[in-house]
Amino acid sequence: MSMVVVVTEAVPPRLRGRLAVWLLEVRAGVYVGNVSRRIREMLWQQVDTLAEDGNVVMAWSTNTESGFEFTTYGQNRREPVDLDGLRLVKFMPVLE
Repeated sequence: MSMVVVVTEAVPPRLRGRLAVWLLEVRAGVYVGNVSRRIREMLWQQVDTLAEDGNVVMAWSTNTESGFEFTTYGQNRREPVDLDGLRLVKFMPVLE
């Protein structure tokens, strides 16, 4: 089991409901919980299926150098990049 945090933005209510079955919604669109890898992967499949035009980030604790891993879904100014095995976030320019 590992700590999981999911942050959603502009996703359909049915995805928010699915996440709320397994995780606690501590703020609007912010979910936390302690789940197994299997449940975490199932939740991400739900994100992939139901998020539509929204965006989502999921972070979970691991035994990596940083102590966590994360993945993203949808359009966002923050883009994950790998720098010698360390996951960082690059900010994209504002499009007008």
